[in-house]
Order: sequence, then C-alpha cells, then structure tokens
Amino acid sequence: MEELKNKAIEVLKGNWKDEVGFSIPCANLYPFQWFWDSGLIAIGFAHFDMHKAEAEIETLLDAQWGNGFIPHIIFHTESDTYFPGPDFHRSDLHPLSSKKYKSTGMTQPPVTGFVLEELYRISTDKKATLKFLETVIDKVYFNHEYFYKNRDPQNEGLVYIYHNWESGTDNSPIWDDIWETMNPPEYTFERRDTTHVDASERPSKREYDHYLYIIDIAKEHNYSDEKIAELSPFLVQDPLFNAMLIKSNESLIKLYELIGDNADKIAQLKTWQEKSIQSFNNKLFDDEIGAYIHYDLRNEKPLKYLSSSSFSPLFANIPSKERAASMVNVMMEKFGGEHQYLCASFDPTSERFNPKKYWRGPVWINLNWMLYNGLKQYGFLDIANRVKQDSIEIIEKNGFYEYFDSRKDMHNHGKAGYGGNNFSWSAALIIDLLNE
Repeated sequence: MEELKNKAIEVLKGNWKDEVGFSIPCANLYPFQWFWDSGLIAIGFAHFDMHKAEAEIETLLDAQWGNGFIPHIIFHTESDTYFPGPDFHRSDLHPLSSKKYKSTGMTQPPVTGFVLEELYRISTDKKATLKFLETVIDKVYFNHEYFYKNRDPQNEGLVYIYHNWESGTDNSPIWDDIWETMNPPEYTFERRDTTHVDASERPSKREYDHYLYIIDIAKEHNYSDEKIAELSPFLVQDPLFNAMLIKSNESLIKLYELIGDNADKIAQLKTWQEKSIQSFNNKLFDDEIGAYIHYDLRNEKPLKYLSSSSFSPLFANIPSKERAASMVNVMMEKFGGEHQYLCASFDPTSERFNPKKYWRGPVWINLNWMLYNGLKQYGFLDIANRVKQDSIEIIEKNGFYEYFDSRKDMHNHGKAGYGGNNFSWSAALIIDLLNE
C-alpha cells in the first residue's frame, strides 16, 4: 500500500500550480481550479504537506464574491483546452463578482466546511491548524449564509441548484426528465473535452446545448439569484448538494466551538441545521424507493431515481438509524451485486444506466469516500470496508482515473478507468483512505 500512496502523492505534486497556489483536477481536460475538487484535494495534501492544503483553501476562498458566493471554476490562467471558458461565462455581469478573478456564475457542492474539519482531524499540529482555520472559517460561514438567503425561495432550509454543473453530477440520467421540458437552440461551438478523452465517455453535443442555454438565461439577468429562481428552466433541490451543506454546517459548529467567541454564528448554524434536516427528511426521502431523491422545484415534482447521491445523506448524519438501515439494504440490493464494484453513480438496474459514461453509471472515488465515512458512522463496518477495498482495487488495476467502470469483469481485460488520468481527487482521497 505504501507504493500506491507514494504514486498518489506524485499525482498531487504533479497537478499543483505553485505560482498561484492551487491544484488542477488533471492536465489538459481540466486546466483551472474547481470548487469541490479543491476542497477534496486539500484533504489529501493535509497528510503530507499541510502548507499546500491550506493554500488550496485560501486560493479558493480568495475568489469569493461580495455576496458570499463561491464559483465552481476560477480561471486563474489562460488556456484554450477547455470550453466554455471565461469569455462565455462572463462572471463580470454580476455586480458583486470578484474583481480579481474571472470565473463562472455557478457554484458546486459546498464541501469547504467539512474539509476544514478534516484538515484539523489530520493535522499533527492542531494549534497551528486551528490558527489557520480562524483566518478562513468566516468566509465559509458567509458562503453558507449566501445559500440560505439567496437559494431557498420557499424558506424550507433546502437550497436549489440552477444548473446541472452545480450538482457535481453533470450528466446524471436524473436530468433527462428536465431536458425533456426544454428545447434549447442548437449552439455552434468547438468541444475541447472530446479532444482529450473518448466522446463515448462524455456528455453529448445536444446535452451541451441545454447546459449553455441555462447559462445564457442566467447571463441575460446578470446572474441575479432572484431572476434565476423565477425563470431558470432548471431548478432542483439536490440531495448530494444539500447533504454537503448540512455536513459542512455541522463541521462549522464544531470548529467555532473549538475557536470560541462565536455564539451568534453557532446559534444561526444550529437554526439552519434544524430546519434543513427536517425538510430534507420530509421532502427528499422517498418511501417507495427507500432512499433520498432529487426534487424538481421548477415543475414541483419529485425525480424518482436512485443514484449514488441518494446515499450521500449517510455522510451528513441525516437519516435515523432505522432509515439508514433500510437505505443500506436498497444500496446492496441494487448496487452491491457480486459482479459490481461499489458504488455505481446511477442505479445499475435502470435502463438509463451506462457504466462508461461520466455520471450515468461509473464509480467515482469522491462519492465512495463519502459513503465509506457515512457507512462507518452508522456502524455498517463490513460494507464500509468493501467500499474502501473496492476503491483501492480499481485504482490498483487502472491508475488514478477520474471515474471507473462499475462492472468487475471489465477490469480483467484492458483499461476500465475513464475520463482524465492522474486525477487529483482520486489520488487525494485514496491517500486519506490508506491512512485510516
């Protein structure tokens, strides 16, 4: 295992951009800084280079807007290997966007709160780490405040995403139902992703038309949250996104208690937490499916599909012990067959399942890392261990890819790792799993 860990460290070192102080997810395919990638990458760095872990977070938070928003991509450098770039996104249209950095006008799952707690957990110099956390924690709190003030139109404690890219699960089959309600124009553009990886592993051209159209609507209204809530054809309450926010709330409460003198912020976080968890359980749990699902806020209807996101609330301590047990049964029944690696990103029993295509079926190490920690919290140690061993095994067989085929037999002959190779969060989170 030492050899695997050393390889993972080499991947992280290779993707680090020293002159700016952040990591790219991988060369060519993703040449900029991504929000949730950066957070998860910092966890890996914390095990061998806390200075870089802290710099990763500082650089990310340095791009925060004047309203607390953190963009999903920060364009630190010029690159023509990625589309759509800064000239398409036009973050400058928002009056409070960063004057220092070009970025997108979208965000990503808010992992930063629990990442700060992970840095503290891993740290061998807790005093120095706590001192660092004091310098950044208020920015993370401000980000949470942004969500509850601007992304919760019905005041439920559940925030919406207005673009599939905000979910982190970009082309999930869950969004197919929403695409059917839309008819965007045909865009003319040059894809860059398919020049780096096989097109069969990526979203289609027509899917991209939908993605760009949603951004155009947001741009037309200068990325106004109010107008987006009113007009965006895509408006979803996502269990993964909201679980990350709830998990991060929990971490901020613990860290503020350690730091001291933050009674007002702790009280506010606890208020958000109470409302969020209650609404999450009441609105997003589907008894028939036996797990959490997405809710289409634009069309006021549940999207009744099982995905790896359906189990992410385990990581955030959201379900009761009884509900967690029934969720784990569903997961093992549908996703845990002897010929499958845990945990496919979409229901392997569905006709929409595609084990090669991005978020339509492959295994992702970031979701596995969350599931591992969630299962462990609830006492499902054997299944947690299987998730961990499956993650290690697929990386040993293929290398540090972005995502992996969930069918075991595909790993016996040739490559079953897809997307970008030497992928930062796959390396970072394997380091964390191996240090357990």
